[in-house]
Amino acid sequence: MISNEISRTVLGLAPEDRLELARRLVESVVEPLPLNEAVKDGIRRIEDVATGRVAGLSEDEYRAALG
Repeated sequence: MISNEISRTVLGLAPEDRLELARRLVESVVEPLPLNEAVKDGIRRIEDVATGRVAGLSEDEYRAALG
């Protein structure tokens, strides 16, 4: 179980540091297996939105796109 102290510390990090930590955690779980291109692309897209390089969709835009 993750302690509250660890959670508070991690959530207090800058967004780019949390993304780096998340990347390392994911890689530690799947390490012996290389990440396939779809997973790498998904991680890159999440980082693009999280860092503001790409604007994400609003909920209304998302629902309209599902249309």
